[in-house]
Amino acid sequence: MKTKWKIELWCWLFLAPTLLLFVLFQGWPIAASLYYATLDWSGLTSDATYVGLHNFVQVAKDAYFWNAFKNSFTFMFGVVPLNLFIPLILAVVLNRPRIKGAGIYRTLIFLPVVTTTSIVGIIMVFIWGSDGAVNDALLKIGWLDTPINWLGDAKWSMFTVILISVWKNLGINMIYWLAGLQGIPKDLYEAAEVDGARGSKLFFHITVPLLLPIGAVILLLNVVNSLKVFDLIKTMTNGGPFFATDVVSTYIYRYAFSSEMGLPQLGYASAAGLFFAVTISALAVIQSVLSKRIKGRAKS
Repeated sequence: MKTKWKIELWCWLFLAPTLLLFVLFQGWPIAASLYYATLDWSGLTSDATYVGLHNFVQVAKDAYFWNAFKNSFTFMFGVVPLNLFIPLILAVVLNRPRIKGAGIYRTLIFLPVVTTTSIVGIIMVFIWGSDGAVNDALLKIGWLDTPINWLGDAKWSMFTVILISVWKNLGINMIYWLAGLQGIPKDLYEAAEVDGARGSKLFFHITVPLLLPIGAVILLLNVVNSLKVFDLIKTMTNGGPFFATDVVSTYIYRYAFSSEMGLPQLGYASAAGLFFAVTISALAVIQSVLSKRIKGRAKS
């Protein structure tokens, strides 16, 4: 009994630094946001006024918030499927032992992941501009008659941002899928091949079922990360044109830190952030439940 107590004590001692950092950089900001959301406060002065749930009511009434809310989910539904299936195809191809230079290809695909997102956004503004490399290439091969303002046209801006986001995150999702593929015992494939299974049958009857648990985790990570997108959109479109790419993160930034709306409204921005955080948390809980069921079926 005494030995068990000592082991538990050591466990808590090792966890203490992590718990402390969590409280300082996660717990306290969340608690502070809950408090700030009940205030009419700019964050710059000391004269904060308690307004209760008024900020939440105002957020719920704001058409621009719901536009940003809708755009966040439009971005998510555009990004997530592509971030699941394209990296899976790349992972399956590059996991084959016969592919020469697979390590080089993996590195090249992974390079955008380690590049700062804001720098990627700034560079892409020039590449996808009216006189950028994309328009130049499409005009030369005859796919376009006149240049398209990919980021300045409300019709194309969200599509362009989604495309660049998918390219930026291809590498990390490919690595996740590769980890899952390399965890599948080769004996299963050999046994299936002895029974006459080939090609697509191997993929759909062995690979896919065994990848479902890690696929559920990849899905959760991509959903949460896509709903939190900020730096790419901030640097490329700043939520424009005409709020066509405005997401909840840029909406919150505009009220909390930007001078576009006059004096910052930190209380209102905190309420908007918490409003959206509840949505993300609900999605995370639903996906967690579904992931457990998928893992249970996979084991059975």
